[in-house]
Order: sequence, then C-alpha cells, then structure tokens
Amino acid sequence: MSPNEHGLPEAGRDSVPSIPLSDPNAGPSGEPTIGSLVKDATTSMSTLFRAEVALAKAEIVGEAKKAGAGTGLLIVAGVMALYSSFFFFFFLAELLDEFLPRWLAFLIVFLVLVVVTCLAAFVGYIFFKKVRGPKKTIESVNELQTVLPNRGAAGPGQTAHPRIPPAREG
Repeated sequence: MSPNEHGLPEAGRDSVPSIPLSDPNAGPSGEPTIGSLVKDATTSMSTLFRAEVALAKAEIVGEAKKAGAGTGLLIVAGVMALYSSFFFFFFLAELLDEFLPRWLAFLIVFLVLVVVTCLAAFVGYIFFKKVRGPKKTIESVNELQTVLPNRGAAGPGQTAHPRIPPAREG
C-alpha cells in the first residue's frame, strides 16, 4: 500500500468510493424521467402488496388456530355422542338398575349423555365466538384509499392526482 507520487493509493487497491454528482434517475432537464417514476411506483406497489399479504397471513393464522380448537371440540362431542356412548352408557344404566327401577336408570344415563354433549357444543361455540376477522389488514387496506390516486375527480376532502405532462419535442 505505498502511495504514488501524489500521495494517493494505487488504482484498483483500496480505492475510495465515488459519490455521483447527478441524480441517476433524473432526465436531461433535471426532473425524474417517466421510466424512473413508473419503476418507483411499481416497486412501491409491489412492496405494499407484499406487506398487506404478510399482515393478512399473520392475523389469519392466529384466528385459524382458534377456529381449529372449536372445530376439534365439536368433533369430539359428536364422536362421543355417536360411538362410544352406546356401550359406556348401556353399562352405566345396567349398573344403576341394581339400585333404581330400570326405566329410571336409563333415563339418568340419557340425561348425562345430553348434558355432556351440550357442554362440549357450548364450549366449541364459545371458541367460534372468539374468532375475529383480520382487523389490521382491513384498516390498512382502507387507508390505501387516502394514499392512492382516484381514477376520476377527487371526492370531498381529497385532492385530484396531477396529470402527466405531455411529452416534449425537441
């Protein structure tokens, strides 16, 4: 790293990065070119769209877990009521038949079955009531209306989007 006769490092080794003296996106008149404006707008819209999709995914995953828990409990209630209950509750009725009249033993078992099924269905319903829509995403999408230009005339409290100037000949 010996400096040359002017005290500067040799070319190619330890060179100092240069700072451009003009805006690379500016046209000959010093204003940004239409191409660079379109590129910037496309990049911004792409970034915004990806951010909205990521936000929606994040919100929906949490709500889907709640819905899955509620669905699971409802399925458990249905399976219990349809399959295993017959054998278990028939046994329980026969056991109660030793102490009570047969009809009363079977009635008690039936009421226990109804109460357990209703309890599982109610807890599942509570889980479903807790499921909410993606509120942050909806708010964010609604805020886009204030950022994006309107297609037609501006509404009350909004400004019209400036028109693109005609191309210059010359």
